[in-house]
Amino acid sequence: MKDKGLVLVTGGAGFIGSHLVDGLIGAGYGVRVLDSLNPPTHNGKVPEWFNNQAELIKGDVRDRKTLEKALKGVDYVFHLAAYMDFLPDFSTYFTTNTASTALIYEIIVEKKLPVKKIIVTSSQSVYGEGKYRCAKHGEMYLKHRPEAQLKKKDWEMHCPQDGSVVQPVAENEDDILSPQIPYGISKLAAENVAMVLGKIYKIPTVSVRYSIVHGIRQSFRHFYSGALRSFAVQALSGKPLTIHEDGKQIRDFVNIKDVTAAHLLLLEDSRADYEAFNIGSGQVTTVLDVAKFVAKEAKIPFKPTLTGEYRLNTPRHQIMNIDKLKKLGWKPEYTLADNVKEYVQWVSNYPEAIKYFQLSDKVLKKAKIIK
Repeated sequence: MKDKGLVLVTGGAGFIGSHLVDGLIGAGYGVRVLDSLNPPTHNGKVPEWFNNQAELIKGDVRDRKTLEKALKGVDYVFHLAAYMDFLPDFSTYFTTNTASTALIYEIIVEKKLPVKKIIVTSSQSVYGEGKYRCAKHGEMYLKHRPEAQLKKKDWEMHCPQDGSVVQPVAENEDDILSPQIPYGISKLAAENVAMVLGKIYKIPTVSVRYSIVHGIRQSFRHFYSGALRSFAVQALSGKPLTIHEDGKQIRDFVNIKDVTAAHLLLLEDSRADYEAFNIGSGQVTTVLDVAKFVAKEAKIPFKPTLTGEYRLNTPRHQIMNIDKLKKLGWKPEYTLADNVKEYVQWVSNYPEAIKYFQLSDKVLKKAKIIK
């Protein structure tokens, strides 16, 4: 074990987790990883990028005996293991994301383990559709667009009082949280469990809410892994880039290196204790912007196909306010161009990504999640 103590990273063989493991080892921590290595993120094998300086326990965060073994002798915990797809096995979101969080605290309290801090990872999805501003009626929280509206290709959000198009407002950590999908609901529940138990038992706890994280090692096996995965695979297979809605959806895309730096800061800064933090770029980017960067990086003409398809219960716009995290001394260093370049170059080494993209598109349409 290194001088700074031993850190348990659940889900540490995955995309965000493996980068965090590298960062922790580089910063002088000993690292233990608990990961099931199960599909869809993995194929049952230890990924080639796994840091051999970390200890690996293959197992499920829902299993008490496995989790007890993983927590033994640990100083800090990063709980990243999660179920995050869009398929209708609703209970899996809660057993994996929420119950496992409660179990971590249960074991620590029962065994009187001297854990110094727990950081639980959450998502922008806890905000739901989020907050908008009407020029006449001010700020308001809105629900997702009904399917009847989407069928008419009326993509924008409207003021419920006068019908005018409203503009998105950046999400703050103290906003009203109204998740609209099982994943988001399970993550909000996990945040609440962690923060309440952390305060009761005096275990410093931090929750982090990711925007859309980009970088190498980002799984192409998930049934939905975002626009960058889709565009990169289409471009590299010589197919036109297909875009849902009108491509003008606003998102926040943050680089994995910036996320790792934020994790290390939050671990070591006591000002973060018992607080929630957004981790994003703070930049306004459209889905069309991502497609343009992918086309440029893949050296193909930018001739996107607007399919008119849409995904149900998906926010029209989402913008992150990252001022709270920046006040601790962190700021994003990487750009969307960096994100795209890194990912396109990386995924080009995995031709099987094309097969997974085609499968995921078929499955989501069959489940009527994409229409």
